[in-house]
This record gives sequence, structure tokens and C-alpha cells, in this order.
Amino acid sequence: MQKSIFRRYLSITMAIILLSFTVLGGMMMTFFGRFWVEEKKELLSQNANSIAEIASRFLTEKSPGKFELQADTLTGFIASFSTSIGADIFITDLDGRVLLGNFADSKLESPKEAPAFYVDQAAAGMYEGRGDFGGLYREKYYIIGVPMSVQEGGLCVGAVFAATSPGAMNATLMGALKMFLAAALVTLVVTFCVVGFFAYRLVKPLRLMSLAARCLGSGDFLVRVPVQSADELGQLAASFNHMADSLSNSEGMRRSFIANVSHELKTPMTTIAGFIDGILDGTIPQGEQEKYLRIVSDEVKRLSRLVKSMLDLSRIDSGEMKLHPTDFDITHTVVTTLLTFEQRIDERQIEIQGLEEASPVQIYGDKDLLHQVVYNLVENAVKFTNPGGTIRVLTADSVDRTTVVIENSGQGISADDLPMVFERFYKADKSRSRDKNGMGLGLYLVKTILNLHGGNIQVKSVQGQFCRFEFWVPKPQETPRIKDSQPKTKESVLRLKEPRFRSKLGKGGRGEKRASPPQGAKEKDEPKASEDQETGSTEREGKEQGK
Repeated sequence: MQKSIFRRYLSITMAIILLSFTVLGGMMMTFFGRFWVEEKKELLSQNANSIAEIASRFLTEKSPGKFELQADTLTGFIASFSTSIGADIFITDLDGRVLLGNFADSKLESPKEAPAFYVDQAAAGMYEGRGDFGGLYREKYYIIGVPMSVQEGGLCVGAVFAATSPGAMNATLMGALKMFLAAALVTLVVTFCVVGFFAYRLVKPLRLMSLAARCLGSGDFLVRVPVQSADELGQLAASFNHMADSLSNSEGMRRSFIANVSHELKTPMTTIAGFIDGILDGTIPQGEQEKYLRIVSDEVKRLSRLVKSMLDLSRIDSGEMKLHPTDFDITHTVVTTLLTFEQRIDERQIEIQGLEEASPVQIYGDKDLLHQVVYNLVENAVKFTNPGGTIRVLTADSVDRTTVVIENSGQGISADDLPMVFERFYKADKSRSRDKNGMGLGLYLVKTILNLHGGNIQVKSVQGQFCRFEFWVPKPQETPRIKDSQPKTKESVLRLKEPRFRSKLGKGGRGEKRASPPQGAKEKDEPKASEDQETGSTEREGKEQGK
């Protein structure tokens, strides 16, 4: 079973603490052992030297070089010293015979002699060792031996030994060890509780994020992780929630997109199939077949546009969309696009403004892609202009850029929708019947195509009055020329000024009074060359107006 982060964190932390206590305990026991040895050495040495000095006063010379120890008087001193320090103290001659002693620690019964090897070392200056003293003791004793002289610096006549068992040291060490273990145990329990509590709080957001991730994976995009701190975990939780919001929005857009595409495909295909079947089985009279074949043709073109938008979207996502820039007349592109919507403009009695001042304006870019930009913007303008309203177009040339403005009267875009109109799959006009078939890709493609050219697009709208799109494309340092662009523009403009189209131009002439802009909108000046072309206009990345 795989350990959780909580268990691993707690186990590692407690192992480190336990190892620290073990090292600390070992160092402490070593220190106490050495301290005890040094202390006992000093204590035994002091007492052995004191007995040797006292004993030298109770030596009586019987013959030259022969001395006798007055044991009766010295016994009391030895017993007092032995009892006070808890050690054996005894005196031997140079041959190892035990002359006098008190064995308060070992409880030995008056041993007769000591090993001559230890006596010789003590008589030579000092003996220090740990052992059974030649079999005298049943366990290892710590023993100190010093010489006993007739007088200070005089003839050495014997040795004084002081010995203590390691039991005293062991008892001291065990007492210290018990105190240490008790303190360590309490510390470990407290540490375990504190570390466990903080480890649980540390891991809890991760568990919540894991659970939320599983919910997201199963399709539940409503779950969120509570942000309970401002540290790294809090930032991670906030980032997770932001990701969940993005996934939720993307999922909603995806579902809406699938529904829209399904509708886009089903509606024209049903229409096409119905009319063709009607023609084939004779339900539609032969005199009306041309009318319905035109409807079928329009539906096929609509399907073609849908497929083209999907392919463009796929190329954008894969990074395969490449530019093939040329120099062409953008005014001609705007005029010919308006002619494409001539029938719908006539049906809705829309007035076109700005064409009386149209003149050729050269732009350097991908002609097909920029035509799609103009087409999408004009299509939106025609779609959302109120019956009897106006569409105003402007093209302007400056030092570093070419600018195109397309403005229409009508409902406009609300302030809430305005920042998101260039987002993929976003549809500002979800409720209006005239945009039921929009997929929310048009303005997203417009924005992307302009960005590929190094340009941009701005939108400004007053709800209930007008909506204005203004885009620009930068100029190259050396722009090539096309000689036949101007005649095409003039020819197209003249076509829009024919009598059957004149109602859309107001009074029409170049020198005649221009129609007023939509109600509530101020008269627009020609676009400036500066990058900030209109103060207060909203520049956003996003989607199609009303699509």
C-alpha cells in the first residue's frame, strides 16, 4: 500500500527527531561516563594520598630499613575515609601483604595480599586501572594506587589503594538515562501531536485538490478548493480554482459549440434534402424550381463557410496558418464585400455611409485572410443593424498603418459582453433570433488574423445606439505598388451608387451633405495614425459580435 504524504511526512519527521534524541543520548552518556571517571579518579587519588600522608606519621622504625605501622590508631582514619567516599581503602607493604584496610564497598573479609605487579606500579609513582585486581574482586573495579613513604619524598615502604565498584557509576548513569528517556518520551509525544496536526493541515488542501481533480475528471466542473491561506498552498489552491474556472468555461463553450455546429449542419442539410426531394418527386412545380435551387445554393454556401471557419480554427490551433502578403486596395475589398450583401441591405433598407468619400487605400497583407476579416465585420454589421438603420465605413492611410472602421446603428453590445466579444465560441446575442446560427468564431478569427499581421482591433459600443469596430494593419518599410487597384475601387463604388442602390447612400453625391451618424453617436473623425486611435475604446481579445 502506497504511503500518503501525511504518513511519509510524519514518519520522516519522527524518525529524524528519534535519531536526534539517540545521538544526543549517546553523547550525554559518554560525557557522563567520562565525567564520572574523572571525578572518581580525583576523589580516590585525594583520599589515597591523604591516607598515605597520615600513615607516614604512624610508621615506627624497628631496625634500619624496617618500619612498623601502628594499625590501631590508623584504622579509624581508614574506616572514616572509606565510608565517606564509598570505596575500599587498604595499605600494603612492598611485598603485597595487606597491612590494614577497610572494604566498605566490596564487603571483602580482610584479604591477605595484593598482586605484587600492582603494588610495584603504585610504589613507582601511581597506579590507575580497571579490573578485578588479580582476582581480588569478582567484578571490574576502578582502582587508584599511590606510594606510602616514611616522609614526604623519603623512602617508599608500601602502597595505599583506593577502589570503587562500577555499580556506583552505573547507578549514576542509569539515573541520568532514566531522566533523559522520560524527557525524550514526553518531547516525542508532544512533537508527534504537533507535527501530526501541522502535517494534516499541510496535506489537507492537497487532498481537497486531489478530490476536486477527480471530480473535474469525471465531468463535475462546479467543485472548487477553499483558499485558506496566503502561502504557497493558498496560491496553489487559487491557481487550481482559476484552472477549474477556465475548464468550466471551456467545457461550456465546447458544448455550446457542438450544439451550434450540429444545428448549423442539420438545418441547411434538412433544407437542401427537402427541396431537392421536392424537385425530384415533382412536389415543387417546375416554374418554382429555380427559386428553390437558389435557396439550396445559399445553404450550400453557408455550409462551405462553416467548414472554412472550422478549418481556419484548426489551422490556428495547430500553428499552421501562414501569411502570403501582397499589396492590394482595402477600399476595394470593403466595397465588394458590401456588394455581396446587397440583397440583404436592400431588404432591411439599410443606408450605407462613407462610400461617397471612398478612395483607394493600399494595404500590405494576406488578401484572402484580410478579406475574411472585412467579410466577418460587414456580415455582423448587416446582421445587427436595425431596419432602416445605417452602416458607416471608413478607410484611412497613415505613415505607419492602414486603418479600417466599420460602424453600424442598432442594439449594440452591452458593457458586460464587450470585454469578451473576441473570445472563442462566445456569443453575445444568445437570445436574439437573428443570430441563432452563429458559432462564436467570427470575431475570434478576426482578432487572430490581425494579430498574425501584427495589427489589432478595437471595439466601442453604446447599447441601443451603435457598435463600432476599428482595425489596423502595420505598413512594411517598403510597400510594393499595384497599378490596377484604383479603377476597381471606382467601378465598385459606382455600382453601389446605381439608382437601385441609391436609397442606401442618402443623397449619394460626393459633394452632397452626408447622412448623420446613428442616434447617440458623435460624428467620427478620420482615424489617427497613433496607436491609441480613440480614447475610451475597448480593446479586447475574444469573439464574434452576436455570433
